[in-house]
Amino acid sequence: MTRAVPGSRLPGRRSECSTLEGLVADARSGRGRVMVVRGEAGVGKTSLLDHVAQHAPGCRIVRAAGVQSEIKLPFAGLQQLCAPLLDHLGQLPDRQREALATAFGLSAGAAPDPVIVGPATLSLLSHAAEHVPLICLVDDAQWLDEASALTLACVARRLHTEPVGLVFAAHDTGRDGALTALPELPVRGLDPADARALLDMVLQTPLEATVRDQIIAETHGNPLALLELARRRTPAQLAFGLDRGQREAENVAGRLEQDFLQRIAALPADSRLLLAAAAVEPTGDVSLLWRAADRLEVGPDAAAPAEAAGLIDLGARVTFCHPLVRSAAFRAAGRPELHEVHRALAQSTDPERAPDRRAWHLAASVTGPDESVAVELERSAARARARGGLAATAAFLQRACELTVDPARRAARSLAAAQAHYLSGALEAASALLTSAELDSLDELQHARVAVMAAQIAFASNSDGEAPSLLLAGARQLEPLDAGLARDAHRDALAAALFVGRFGGDLGVVAVAAAALRAPKPDVPGPADLLLDGLATVIADDPSHGAALLKRGLDAVRTQGLSEGDSLRWLWLATHAAHDIWDDESWAVLSTRHVRMAKQAGALTMLPLALSARIELHLYAGELAEAAALVQEVATVAEVTGNRLPPYGALALAARQGREVEALALMRTAREELVPRCEGMGLTLVDHAEAVLHNGLGQYSMAMAAATRGAQHPQELGFASWCLVELVEAAVRSGETAVAEGALERLSWSTRPSGTDWAIGVEARCRALVDQDGNAEDRYQEAIHHLGHSRLRLDLARAHLLYGEWLRREGRRRDARRELRTAHEMCTIMGVDGFAERARVELQATSERVRKRSVDTVGQLTAQEAQIVRLASEGRTNTEIGALLFLSSRTVEWHLRKVFTKLGITSRRELRLVLPDVPAETSSV
Repeated sequence: MTRAVPGSRLPGRRSECSTLEGLVADARSGRGRVMVVRGEAGVGKTSLLDHVAQHAPGCRIVRAAGVQSEIKLPFAGLQQLCAPLLDHLGQLPDRQREALATAFGLSAGAAPDPVIVGPATLSLLSHAAEHVPLICLVDDAQWLDEASALTLACVARRLHTEPVGLVFAAHDTGRDGALTALPELPVRGLDPADARALLDMVLQTPLEATVRDQIIAETHGNPLALLELARRRTPAQLAFGLDRGQREAENVAGRLEQDFLQRIAALPADSRLLLAAAAVEPTGDVSLLWRAADRLEVGPDAAAPAEAAGLIDLGARVTFCHPLVRSAAFRAAGRPELHEVHRALAQSTDPERAPDRRAWHLAASVTGPDESVAVELERSAARARARGGLAATAAFLQRACELTVDPARRAARSLAAAQAHYLSGALEAASALLTSAELDSLDELQHARVAVMAAQIAFASNSDGEAPSLLLAGARQLEPLDAGLARDAHRDALAAALFVGRFGGDLGVVAVAAAALRAPKPDVPGPADLLLDGLATVIADDPSHGAALLKRGLDAVRTQGLSEGDSLRWLWLATHAAHDIWDDESWAVLSTRHVRMAKQAGALTMLPLALSARIELHLYAGELAEAAALVQEVATVAEVTGNRLPPYGALALAARQGREVEALALMRTAREELVPRCEGMGLTLVDHAEAVLHNGLGQYSMAMAAATRGAQHPQELGFASWCLVELVEAAVRSGETAVAEGALERLSWSTRPSGTDWAIGVEARCRALVDQDGNAEDRYQEAIHHLGHSRLRLDLARAHLLYGEWLRREGRRRDARRELRTAHEMCTIMGVDGFAERARVELQATSERVRKRSVDTVGQLTAQEAQIVRLASEGRTNTEIGALLFLSSRTVEWHLRKVFTKLGITSRRELRLVLPDVPAETSSV
């Protein structure tokens, strides 16, 4: 009844083909592009991918396809796509090479850093396309595992300067959330004229016009449905149409799958069993399939009927003629047959090379509870966690729960699975598991643990400010049952209360801290206990005694460490405590550790907070290039997870850089997001950044207003205390001495118990500002001495600036120049442009000539270009810059060419000449 479609022409797809050919042309000219071809099953998405492959002369083609049964295996799809390109792995920077090698199972090691895998993949594609443009085709993208989909989406947004084209084909089902923001090419059914032309092309028998129109109407122009409907009708049906009873009301995809089911049903039993085995084996490994077939007592001759029916091709790999065939083969098999198939595949899978797939097949082969298989799944969960695959960890544990009879063990596994979902950011799945766990016969302790975890999920969801009260209730519930778990819950409650801050209502930070102090204490406190007791004492009792406890706790955390689980939960709190007591060394050590452990565990819910704490440290240290790289990393994590924090790091960076318009816009955005999220500490952070911005720009009344707002909530600690520092400076410059003195007194409550060089130096600098007893110079020199021994160079530069300003006002111009030159040089090198300009203006007032940075040149650079320029001027290579900013080396080169054009230069050596200038060493007195 039908004949093959001649040639490679795609009827009715001229526009779609033209669009995709344009993507190939752009890739060949070095302008990388991405496209998601989206439409229903059978509409021709795979044919369009084939068209791209056939019409990309001079390009290298790599292909991959999502497989539904692999959706929980991290990086499975990415490995499939990149496998032909791995000969370029050695060209990648060390961290990127190691991340991909670990993700693909090529080498053992710590879990791959999910934030590095994206840039590493971009670098791999870039190197592979160095001599020949590269076209990547990914079919059935809705079935990609989450890690692969998010990584490829991250890569897709960074292709602009690469000779790489990336084309996805995906159903319009909404299962591929990572790809939804990418450019799309919607593919609909053929219009009636094209549908008629396609039928005329394939039909060997005459077709009555009304019957043809009925077929087109039934299929909505879906090409595969047209061909399959024409294929399965008899000549009489083609001539006279179907009876009413034969009409199908299913959708197109359903009709297609039904057609495939009918064709499968007509096969011999052995062929059907072979198709079922192929459907549930995701790797396409023909040798594995035949080993399983041998165990099923299915011979090689079983393949011929399935291949003759156009359902499957068993060549170098197992290939179904259409994704719906795999689905139909799975549906056609009965439950006993599927159990038998999975058992054969488990027995045929190498337990050394693929232990997790073997465990998954075993789990699918059992018909009821099986503790031995559940234990195997727990082992697979541990391996998945070591690779950073928290989604896979949760999947293995969840299946283990289903196979567990013992209620207590099942509850424990449910809680572990929920925890894995929670850490990976799958909050709804975590919540559902807790609901399921509550249906078991939980004991009192398990009920309390469920309550605490539900509160943790509520906190992570940012739905309202109720998390502290829920966590505190859970902690009190645990106190008579398990004192250790109760203290853990009190720590979580205190962390949540600090985060919520002013939105805590009747149950504020002080009340939560007081409850923690009343909770039972261990006889021998560990690092986490000292941390809890110290913070709670600082907040609710005696700041001096609390600071002493915190010092002991932080020292214990640094030297003794915490378990992996405790580190993920409480290193943020420890880092917060470190900067609360002005301990910059502990802040540096613990924030570095938190970032590393969050990456190793793949805990992407924790990583943005860890990175944000590290960003603030870099900003205080005047390391703006490093801070900018981490801001980009936070953005990359947001792309990878889809969970976005307010732009904390970006706005704080812009404030230090003196980029007023950009900073204020980010602050408005942040405030709009923070109020409904009930993040009081976040609002204080924004107030602090705004105060720094305005102090840097010499806008003291605005700085004073922002700092006053931020200092109104001292229970939020860190940022509120830092607002007091900005308030002292802004108030003095605004003539509000009484306000400055009051802020200084409040500031001393936290700086004096600390005793660190940072605390002593900052307090001395503030005392010099308000001094009326003739001790200002001694105070400034004290500040410079102590801040010179800390790592926080921006505070030191500001001390030199304030000292220089004071000396100039005292009429000591020569001495003032010395301090102001130092301040200007430090601020210029750091990129703290607002404060650098303040120093330049003050230097000019001493009659020293200092060239002003050119607004028409450097000022035209984008924030990313400015970061690249500063890193390049430090002597970093394109590869090193790309690794820091999550760009390929080719993209860095492209940005530098744009920068050279803007600045009117031709080489890296000239960058130093156009960056903010270091003042001349000689001047008139």
